[in-house]
Amino acid sequence: MFNTGNTGFMLVATSLVMLMTPGLAFFYGGLVSRKNVLTIMLQSFVSMGWTTILWVTVGFTMCFGGDVAGIIGNGKYLFLHGITTQTAFASSANIPMLIFVAYQMMFAIITPALITGAFADRVKFRAYMIFLTVWLLFVYFPLVHMVWGGGIFQQWGVRDFAGGIVVHASAGFAALASVFFVGRRNVKNAKPHSIPLVALGTALLWFGWYGFNAGSELRVDAVTANAFLNTDVAASFAAITWLILSRIFEKKPKMLGMLTGAVAGLATITPAAGYVNVQTAMLIGIVASLVGYAAITYKNKKGWDDALDVWGVHGVGGYTGVLLLGLFATKSVDPAGANGLAFGNSMFFVKEFVAVTIAAIYAFLFTYVALWLINKITTVRVCEKAEEEGLDKSELEEEAYV
Repeated sequence: MFNTGNTGFMLVATSLVMLMTPGLAFFYGGLVSRKNVLTIMLQSFVSMGWTTILWVTVGFTMCFGGDVAGIIGNGKYLFLHGITTQTAFASSANIPMLIFVAYQMMFAIITPALITGAFADRVKFRAYMIFLTVWLLFVYFPLVHMVWGGGIFQQWGVRDFAGGIVVHASAGFAALASVFFVGRRNVKNAKPHSIPLVALGTALLWFGWYGFNAGSELRVDAVTANAFLNTDVAASFAAITWLILSRIFEKKPKMLGMLTGAVAGLATITPAAGYVNVQTAMLIGIVASLVGYAAITYKNKKGWDDALDVWGVHGVGGYTGVLLLGLFATKSVDPAGANGLAFGNSMFFVKEFVAVTIAAIYAFLFTYVALWLINKITTVRVCEKAEEEGLDKSELEEEAYV
């Protein structure tokens, strides 16, 4: 009944995307100080458990269960009701619906975890759990439906191959809002405590991103191969570009800069991976580091305490990637995609611009308001004493290194 090749591939792709969340935990864990390692890692790992519960109960049906006003799904698949081992995903991929449920669940797990890097060292765990819940319900799930689940953006012809709008722009601009609400850290000059951990996290993210992007084709074909190669090419060009930028502006080639550049390239190619050719992927990688480096420089100049540069890497990267998709998408790569502005379709660029801008603004505004409301229920930010002694001790009573 099912295509065993496509099914096997999607099982592997799903596993790769799952690996990205522990990779993110290591990436963020290395970037914070020794006394906050476990807290930032827990914020990623807890999403693996809690988001899964939300996804299989209400999340999947909110994203892919029918349609209500183009904004959200209905209760068709509540608690995955009606999905059996024999239910097929309705596409030419000919894979079990259960594989699609699991694959999309891994995206839901990592997206809110991305935001945590912005407010590292400052937020209470209880407040984070409330935020994780409401952000998924009111931002992530509706955006998935609107872009991928038959909602208004998809009906309009918007394309987002693997999550430039849904994942990176939404998380990145939500991160910026959290920075503005939570405020600056009291502990000055907090530096990464373990760049080797950051390197390990980058490697896991890079590896998992092949499942993130190539797997988004949901089957094995030429577009899958193109997305796979584009993922590596963009990351590589971005990593080397950032290395050059650090040599020019900081007078030394920086390991941390190269790792940051690689992630920026991966985030920026994500919406376009299956819709552009490899030459465009090279350009996207270069542009990813140029805009990411500029965004972080601007952030530092303004004094915004985005601790782990979530806005500059993921927010600006995802937003830029969607615009570049609007410019350079071509049906010669994917006949099911669209032609961009460079190929004579100006309206496609307009649609991409409008969709990603709406998503970014909504994610920003909702996040700020949500944190304001949560703060009325339970204090969002830890006290100054807790921040000074570290959240691992004050919040968890655990130590990463003994």
